[in-house]
Amino acid sequence: MVESSIVLILFGSFIGLLLMGAPITVALGVSALVSFLYLDENPIKFVQIAFTSVGSFPLMALPAFILAGALMEAAGISRRLVHLAESFAGPVTGGISAAAVLACMFFGAISGSGPATTAAVGMLMIPAMIKRGYDKGYASAITASAGSLGIIIPPSIPMVIFGISAIGMVAPPEAIAKFGEFQTVSIPKLFIAGFAPGLIIATTLLIMNYVSCKKRGYHGTSDGWSSDQILKAFKEGFWSILAPLVILGGIYTGFFTPTESAIVAIFYTLFVGVFIHKELKLESIFHSLETTTWLSGRVLLILFTATVFGRLLVENQIPAIVAESMLSITDNLYLIWTMIIAFLLFVGMFMETLAAIMILTPVLLPIAYSLGIDPVHFGIVVVCCLGIGFQTPPLGENLFIASGISGTSIEEISLRALPFAFASIVGVFIIAFFPDLTLFLPRLLGY
Repeated sequence: MVESSIVLILFGSFIGLLLMGAPITVALGVSALVSFLYLDENPIKFVQIAFTSVGSFPLMALPAFILAGALMEAAGISRRLVHLAESFAGPVTGGISAAAVLACMFFGAISGSGPATTAAVGMLMIPAMIKRGYDKGYASAITASAGSLGIIIPPSIPMVIFGISAIGMVAPPEAIAKFGEFQTVSIPKLFIAGFAPGLIIATTLLIMNYVSCKKRGYHGTSDGWSSDQILKAFKEGFWSILAPLVILGGIYTGFFTPTESAIVAIFYTLFVGVFIHKELKLESIFHSLETTTWLSGRVLLILFTATVFGRLLVENQIPAIVAESMLSITDNLYLIWTMIIAFLLFVGMFMETLAAIMILTPVLLPIAYSLGIDPVHFGIVVVCCLGIGFQTPPLGENLFIASGISGTSIEEISLRALPFAFASIVGVFIIAFFPDLTLFLPRLLGY
């Protein structure tokens, strides 16, 4: 009885505040505080849980990766990666839009953010596509859709948040007895596991892009490939390509942790920007620090309130109730995967990715354990599903960024982005139904 009433108060006030237009942080915080008062808990506990939520060492990677991404754009690293991808466009049908997808993959390997990837790549590739005769809406849609790769290709800020949210959550004894030991969730393991799914999603986007461009008559250049141009772009982008190799190579070899790698990324970018490219000015550094402060503060406020919200869910055994309800409908793994993916896609349309991960991980991870789903595999599917939310209205942050760059309406871009969202969903189902595609690389590297 207590559980049902607390669910009504917690989610009722949360949804009510969202419908009234309250920011997600306010909705989470107020609903959690109201529930605390209803349970006659000391409100100081609210503050203690919130304070503890930002005391984890892995969380230090969050502002560091944001700063690294902002500095890389200012240092000319992102521009060189985009030019390298564009040099591969050549005579292939839809070559330059395919290059936009590749550029998002390159930049995603150093930024960890979907909107940042869309902005950095879109500023260069959307005008380039329009110049080649592409429709503004289509150029914006493919860039916004591929921008979602920014959170799937490691390093990824949402993977860091999932890893933090899953800390301390272990499989129940009955699940271990039935399925054996589960892999522990660690951020390096999530990063390694994200490579193959990132390539799968990128492949589905490239296939859809080829089909769409063939239908629309968007051909490649008549000149063919230029080895001189590719070589020149490679030489210019050498230090840019080295950035993800240094960052990820250090993590996977155990030379430094993901948190330490973010600091390495900052110093590497400063070195390249000041001494190699000589484009990083003091004004740009201050602007990058301002951007980092604003974004980090926004994320930490959500983290404060979402952690308290999640703790209330766990303490009142709401995840167990949700798991039992879902399993009472069916115990078919593929049907439950379908329900989870559909739910995550729906949530991703309306809720910010980081907040959704922090709220839903305590609810959905127990379901994964009860079905024998590896938590690392589950985390990757969650991130992939919520990544599609960046390209679907009404929240669709990537759509707004692409719209601002091209001057095209959100409605037009959203319509053009639907086929790419469908292609990404197909990729998510492949990733979910075939876990070895995600887990073979961590196993191969001994994680």
